[in-house]
Amino acid sequence: MKRLEKLGLQLAGAGLATMLWCTGVSAQQAAPAPAPSGAQESPADQPSDKVGKEMQNPFAAVPAPPLPAGMTGSSTTDPRYKLTPGMYNAGEAAVGMKHVLLLKKPDAFQLGTDNPDDPKVGKMLGQMGIGGGAKIPKDLQIVIAQLAFGNSDVAFQGNHLFQGNFYGMNIFDISDPAKTTLLTTMVCPGGQGDVSVYKNLMFMSVEMPNGRIDCGAQGFPPEPPPPAGEEKKPRLPAAQAERFRGVRIFDITDVKNPKQVAAVQTCRGSHTHTLVVDPNDKDNVYVYVSGTSFVRQAEELAGCSGEKPDKDPNTALFRIDVIKVPVAAPQDAKIVSSPRVFMDSRTGAMNGLSNGGSHDKDEQKPADTDQCHDITVYSAIGLAAGACSGNGILLDIKDPVHPKRVDAVNDPNYSYWHSASFSNDGTKVVFTDEWGGGLGARCRPNDPNKWGADAIFNLKDDKLSLQSYYKLPAAQGDTENCVAHNGSLLPVPGRDIEVQAWYQGGISVMDFTDAAKPFEIAYFDRGPIDPKMLVLGGYWSAYWYNGYVYASEIARGLDIFELTPTESLSQNEIDAAKTVQRAYENVQNQQKIEWPNKLVVAKAYLDQLERSKALPAAQIASLREAIRGAEGSNMNKGKVAKLKAMAPAVESSASSAKSPADAKRMQALAAILKAPVA
Repeated sequence: MKRLEKLGLQLAGAGLATMLWCTGVSAQQAAPAPAPSGAQESPADQPSDKVGKEMQNPFAAVPAPPLPAGMTGSSTTDPRYKLTPGMYNAGEAAVGMKHVLLLKKPDAFQLGTDNPDDPKVGKMLGQMGIGGGAKIPKDLQIVIAQLAFGNSDVAFQGNHLFQGNFYGMNIFDISDPAKTTLLTTMVCPGGQGDVSVYKNLMFMSVEMPNGRIDCGAQGFPPEPPPPAGEEKKPRLPAAQAERFRGVRIFDITDVKNPKQVAAVQTCRGSHTHTLVVDPNDKDNVYVYVSGTSFVRQAEELAGCSGEKPDKDPNTALFRIDVIKVPVAAPQDAKIVSSPRVFMDSRTGAMNGLSNGGSHDKDEQKPADTDQCHDITVYSAIGLAAGACSGNGILLDIKDPVHPKRVDAVNDPNYSYWHSASFSNDGTKVVFTDEWGGGLGARCRPNDPNKWGADAIFNLKDDKLSLQSYYKLPAAQGDTENCVAHNGSLLPVPGRDIEVQAWYQGGISVMDFTDAAKPFEIAYFDRGPIDPKMLVLGGYWSAYWYNGYVYASEIARGLDIFELTPTESLSQNEIDAAKTVQRAYENVQNQQKIEWPNKLVVAKAYLDQLERSKALPAAQIASLREAIRGAEGSNMNKGKVAKLKAMAPAVESSASSAKSPADAKRMQALAAILKAPVA
């Protein structure tokens, strides 16, 4: 989620501006979609200039303006469009996904009331530093208080799932996914709470100004009212010696009792972070820190400056931070470099990248890129893809302490470059655009399909080239926050598939094997939480891990799914994906997928070759019969020899395949036939 500056301006008198800066949503992204040129703005588009009076509710439902000329929106005939609303009783629609389980958020991460007059609401607003006597409508007060308990990103290790939350984190036992149980709830506010794990260590991002070094929930005293005439100016919170914004490190040797062993402060806090494992350095692990919030004052953390580069060459803007963590002595973790990844290599200017201008209202003019939202590293190919607000960038990370930018792209259809995924072979990159910042309804029928979408790039010789866009095919309602968000590869051999969260748009499974023609093959969705007002909810992330899809639901809890076969995805392909078993998974630290030479993987390739009509039907039938014979005979030598004898014909067909994808499938199938495993 990006910075919520516009809402911050509206709430500046409440002392909420700085808190909402940190939830991540920018001014225009949080606001309702801009009207076309010449159209009249909705009142909700306009910042309140009536400080001290009751402000308008920025979460009120706002219909989308007419589609710009030449653009199309999502379908209103899809069953997902008209699902009934509700928190735990909303209507549901699914294709190719079986809902296994919903675990509701524990009581510690619930506001515990729907009554805006309940003292719990005021208490939480106080802990968030919201004071000053501003007249915030009661229905808005409770929405803001609930923001403090939003679930965020997840990580996996062994039979454990780690789920971040703006108020702390949870650890689940997923040894039997259908009977997943909560092991640990740790209160430690500071948002976003994104987590990663490595061996006995867990890392947590902290960005909001209510974070404390000791994980205390009391926050800090509310900020005093601003001076007269400065009500709409965002202000830095007063310096606090006990404030923490950066990356926490916990020892999770005992997962039921995590112990904080280090807390590395950064100037902008940590909106997200990326774990980087250097294949040549077994003693240390590295953390790339992406800060998107305000720069704290030097009185709170020495050396911090939020000035522009021409005023201060040591500004904390226009950089990422790299933390080195000795695995055997994590208490010694420290920042070891702050790479200027946006620098113009020709001139040395730190602000060397620009978004080129965006479609968003008041953002048509080019603006400098001074932050990364998320960085995905792929150490196996020595590259990282940075989704950096105004640009998508490609980094050489062979020296993880000193990443170097090798390419950068921008796009006028993109509002905010949010996250990225590589294809397994490293020839494609999927970037996401978080238009609306996660707090906006951006999948309405009149929202363009190129805005708030995935952008799929080919990657060759360290250069990115745009091929297509993919957006959730089903339109969503005016009270459903919806935009492209976090996803992971689904390890089906022979295909590039991503399972992805779309907030209240649900989960969509996308095939991007042909980068120019992505399409949906499965989905799950619920109706809106509230039919009258936008309430932050839906899926923050949806990731595949060892045979299941786990989805972090911001408002409700944790959802678990299994894939089921459809016309576009066979049972053999699902079973082949399940052969990939991981010891741990941090999605932003992408691991290369390798499939065993099992016959179920061969059967998946055959299903794909049949679907694309790449091999004659008779040959496919013969291969299937031979595979059944080998499996039924417990890999009898004679049956295995028959498979080996069929490999050359498959291999020779690869040279005349109609598509590169089918050629690769034939080569991989032939390799299994030569040395099959049951």
